[in-house]
Amino acid sequence: MVGQDTMALPTEAAQLREQLLRAQRLSSVGTLASSVAHEFNNILTTIINYAKLGLRPETAEPARLQALDKILKGSQRAATIISSMLGFARNHATHREVTELVGLVEEVLILTDKDLSKHQVHVETKFHSRPKAPVVRGQIEQILLNLIINARQAMPRGGRLTIEVRENAAAQMAEIRISDTGVGIPPEQLRMIFEPFYTTKDPDEQGHGGSGLGLSVCRQIIEQHQGRIRVESLLGKGSRFTVKLPLKEPETNGCEA
Repeated sequence: MVGQDTMALPTEAAQLREQLLRAQRLSSVGTLASSVAHEFNNILTTIINYAKLGLRPETAEPARLQALDKILKGSQRAATIISSMLGFARNHATHREVTELVGLVEEVLILTDKDLSKHQVHVETKFHSRPKAPVVRGQIEQILLNLIINARQAMPRGGRLTIEVRENAAAQMAEIRISDTGVGIPPEQLRMIFEPFYTTKDPDEQGHGGSGLGLSVCRQIIEQHQGRIRVESLLGKGSRFTVKLPLKEPETNGCEA
């Protein structure tokens, strides 16, 4: 009986880990829900107004065609947003596939675009190269979304968010760097931020603070990918998170225990 209980522990731990990852992923989507709903309202308003213009008998043909073009573009924008959000929320895959990391960054920026602009955060991207790495897509998107939301929350009065992607051929690593011009993290807290349930976030106007799980989950995912995460921060200047991921699957050695 004891042996069976001991054997069951790894399976239970894996299930709990997957539940934690899923809960943290849905929490990130929930953070963006209000901004996404607001953008949908703007898109629908645009579509309705141009539809009314196009239906007017006195509308000239060039204006009618322009209205149809605006309706098409608005609909495509809405479809892109909802596709990205549903794909992120439903992506429970755990197998790795060679993926262009710049594409993942661009998909997450679609989700966060309205939220960032609403809080007056200017985004700058610097794609020095377009590295590909064997990753679990949904998990890396989860890391990016979490780091971007954290950066926005660190800039309550707006600021600049810089996202860089490059390939370090010598180290055989892909690097994603996310920098903000926010409040920074005190040195005494910096070594604790990846610990479970530790948070530096104060409650917002709705009384919602940090769960202390976001960065802990990020580190767990990165370590499962045999990668690394590094943070640098200065009070009043901002923070920089660097995620490093192997460009190739690590070779398994059959002699290892």
